[in-house]
Amino acid sequence: MEYGHGGDIYTYKGMLDFSVNVNPFGPSEAVLEAAKRGIDKCCAYPDSQCRALREALAAKLGVPQEYILPGNGAADLFFSLVTAERPKKALIPVPAFSEYEQALRTVDCQIRYYQTEEKENFRLTERFLEKLTEDLDLVFLCSPSNPAGQVIPEDLLRRIIRRCGEKKIRLVLDECFIEFADREKAFYAEGEAENCPQLFVVRAFTKMHAIPGLRLGYGITSDTELLERLCRVRQPWSVSIPAQEAGIAALSEAEDLKVEKTRILIRAEREWLEQELREMGFRVIPSEANFILMYSSIDLAEGLKEQGILIRDCGNYRGLGKGWYRTAVRLHEENRLLAEALGKISEGRDQRKKRSAKEEISERRNQ
Repeated sequence: MEYGHGGDIYTYKGMLDFSVNVNPFGPSEAVLEAAKRGIDKCCAYPDSQCRALREALAAKLGVPQEYILPGNGAADLFFSLVTAERPKKALIPVPAFSEYEQALRTVDCQIRYYQTEEKENFRLTERFLEKLTEDLDLVFLCSPSNPAGQVIPEDLLRRIIRRCGEKKIRLVLDECFIEFADREKAFYAEGEAENCPQLFVVRAFTKMHAIPGLRLGYGITSDTELLERLCRVRQPWSVSIPAQEAGIAALSEAEDLKVEKTRILIRAEREWLEQELREMGFRVIPSEANFILMYSSIDLAEGLKEQGILIRDCGNYRGLGKGWYRTAVRLHEENRLLAEALGKISEGRDQRKKRSAKEEISERRNQ
């Protein structure tokens, strides 16, 4: 099967990877040590109920632990929820993470697509409320969105949650990148779960805590009947001991300081990199996450591979198409290397344009 995501470092070995969006500082020593302690316990089965992890999450988030369901990454929860719900009709704003559609296809769900507008930076607007009709069973949303990095405004998101509750539409809200967004813009929706059982919030330790190889995410909902159905359709040991131990360590106060440090760095580096990209003539979508969506008529993915750098070709994203690319925001030295590599590609484009213009002038003179 063709691999349709970022992070394909197994095919493209030894490259600087901007195709995945994880914390550029990497996992902390405390998280790594906790995972190693988990390996020492590998002779036992994991706690299938993830009790210690759920207790730590409940204390951190201020929600009852019976509302929390850990999973083998966010994708595991998307697929499990769709299997448990078996929706007939679903709605996805596009462009969006392809796993939403892939999960829905497994149950032959009819999918409607809501195309967000490039002129609005692919941001969700109030017009989306009109699409929340009673014949829908499920809606997937993402804030900040992937790949455009757009946060859903708090007032609009509250209205969407309320309408989904009124119309009995299951709302799956992907908040896997929410910790990278500026606090004044980010709205953490777990507090809405109590009053809206239709809401299912999904987060992951993958991005901020840089442990995609351990596979750890969690869902939050007050719909206990849904949680029971989820437990019936899932394998009992989906979260390993090392992942559970790493997750508990990632919820410490010391990790909170790292999260804030990361958020500050990402904001500064994102603004710097966006400006660099604009000056090179690329169409840049202003982001509120740890990645940037951009458009170029040049094949940037192949051009960068020649220079040992991977970015995400978004040509397979529904609602985008050829010419769109997503790049992660990393540490400054790495971002500088990316900018220099893109600069070389941009200069090559400008030189080709100049040659083409000269050739046209020469042809006219010879006529």
